[in-house]
Amino acid sequence: MTLKEESQELNEMEEKYQYEKCHDFMTGEKSSYSQTHKTETTNLHIRVHTGEKPHTCQQCGKKFGRNDSLKVHMKIHTGEKPFTCNLCGKSFSLKGNLKTHMIVHTRERPFICTHCGKSFTQKKSLTIHLRAHTGESPFTCKQCGKSFNEKRGLEDHFKIHAEEKSVVCLQCGKIFTQKRNLKAHLRLHTGEKPHTCKLCGKSFSLNGSLKVHMRVHTGERPFICSQCGNSFKQKRDLNAHMTIHTGEKPYTCKLCGKSFTVKESFKTHMTIHTGEKPFVCDQCGKSFRCKEYLNHHMRIHSGEKCFMCHQCERSFSDRNHLENHVKIHIGEKPFMCHHCGKSFTNRANLEDHMRIHTGEARFTCPQCGKSFTLKGDLKIHMRVHTGEKPYKCHQCEKSFTEGNQLQSHVKIHIGEKPFLCQHCGKGFTYRANLEYHLRIHTGEKPFTCPQCGRSFTVKGNLKLHMRVHTGEKPYKCPQCEKSFTIKGNLNIHMRVHTGEKPYKCPQCEEYFTYHISLKQHLKSHSEKKLPFSSV
Repeated sequence: MTLKEESQELNEMEEKYQYEKCHDFMTGEKSSYSQTHKTETTNLHIRVHTGEKPHTCQQCGKKFGRNDSLKVHMKIHTGEKPFTCNLCGKSFSLKGNLKTHMIVHTRERPFICTHCGKSFTQKKSLTIHLRAHTGESPFTCKQCGKSFNEKRGLEDHFKIHAEEKSVVCLQCGKIFTQKRNLKAHLRLHTGEKPHTCKLCGKSFSLNGSLKVHMRVHTGERPFICSQCGNSFKQKRDLNAHMTIHTGEKPYTCKLCGKSFTVKESFKTHMTIHTGEKPFVCDQCGKSFRCKEYLNHHMRIHSGEKCFMCHQCERSFSDRNHLENHVKIHIGEKPFMCHHCGKSFTNRANLEDHMRIHTGEARFTCPQCGKSFTLKGDLKIHMRVHTGEKPYKCHQCEKSFTEGNQLQSHVKIHIGEKPFLCQHCGKGFTYRANLEYHLRIHTGEKPFTCPQCGRSFTVKGNLKLHMRVHTGEKPYKCPQCEKSFTIKGNLNIHMRVHTGEKPYKCPQCEEYFTYHISLKQHLKSHSEKKLPFSSV
């Protein structure tokens, strides 16, 4: 018998007493019930202090302080459910339970959180929810001192001490205290993700993970720091943040002495020493030190951009990129270059820019020795050697080494060419391409070779030309080690090994490896026809 059930019965007695009290006032008489109620109420109250429970259930031995409570309890054994829902026919042993059930049909959520506005069907649900904001954990384990905000959490925790680890995963041997935890764990092996986000289609193995993910779309941050007011999507993020105020760093690396506030950060750091990269991309095989890096990488393949700017509707795959982008709208550029006066939205961009003035190029390619001012540029360059092309077009399956190359390519499919040449009317997908084209009409060649004085309209052509002087040939054939200055020449050369002959003669259906070979062949057909042409 719960306290709620007892209080409900007491309320019903109180209503009856109030009715008798009113009757006494109207008639001027003292009813026997009124006298009895006062005595019984006093006796019931005294039992709260003494703990006396004189009414015992004959079937299970449970004791109660009141006879009415015992009567309600007996319905559990008899199966009696006198209160029936008129809408669905479900029955209940208590009237209060029926009232709570009716909210399922009315969808009424009268209990509202004053902190975040979230609403609940029951007051107890609101009470539990409020602990997320206050940090209250009233249920404490007497054996280890660990606290929980729900009684159920403490009950689950008790099983660890009771050593009720009877449920074992047959695939990896991991032991669980509860069957539902094993069921959730098995999805790691099967890959099952039954919980899907209706807004972006992303799927999750746990319902709790979906709930946390939804906060990306809603912007909800229910966990608030009591010291500085910062809010967080997850409680663990708040706990990690609190160590900034306390200065506590309990996790120390024994190899280098570096300390961390969060255990996960410590684990990720240890992979630097071990070289371990346990998180592998199932699409391209690339491995990462932590799951967060893998999740971020997967957006390259999926094209997911869940962080959207509310001012221009541009979307980003990374929150930091969105935060930097927003500064463009508000005009905030607090980081200024003292050499040229140019301003930037963040310090990292200023530091990258400063290398233009200093000439520093600290990121060097281990394969060809080429240096770069930005680490990102080196990463992109490395794809020249590895052949990696992570950006794939979903319409024609063509792949690219850089994201902006894919964006440019997509416009080929949609036919978008908003930039028109005023001289000849030719259209271009990008303004930069129009600017390059205009140099054909103006004759401008702003990029000059410092060694031979030859000029070019496009910077890329000058770069290719410089390889004539440097002798650089970055594109190597994996089969015969022959090198080339241009990737297109390597692709043509590969036909020697693959046997590919893409050029077909329209007259005799003979195939050729090179276009020039086809041209020479076509002359043989025209020479055969010459005697007939004179007739």
